[in-house]
Amino acid sequence: QVQLVESGGGSVQAGGSLRLSCAASGDTYGHYCMGWFRQAPGKEREAVATVDSGDTTRYADSVKGRFTISKDNAENTLYLQMNSLEPEDTAMYYCAADFSLRVTPQCLINRDLWYALTYRGKGTLVTISS
Repeated sequence: QVQLVESGGGSVQAGGSLRLSCAASGDTYGHYCMGWFRQAPGKEREAVATVDSGDTTRYADSVKGRFTISKDNAENTLYLQMNSLEPEDTAMYYCAADFSLRVTPQCLINRDLWYALTYRGKGTLVTISS
């Protein structure tokens, strides 16, 4: 089993920055896909950024150039550095992942990825004021 625990959310003004963390524990060996997702009130959950065991990163168009996903393998922690935050970034942010895969997965940004990943955290709230 795998546990994912997010942290780092908070309230900042537009233009500010936050760094989210997702600490992974348990059976986190092998090839993996890890990603950040968000869901704003009244909107569908969307994939924000992903990283796979081949170190390929992918981003939603809405966050390209502003957000950076990274993984500290020693700490087994996934990060999301969010800069130039906008009120539209306000949402609950979730971490999700799959581990123990046989090959490096295609960790694509799409509507189905959230449902394809086995493990999910409980989320951390990000609020951006204008």
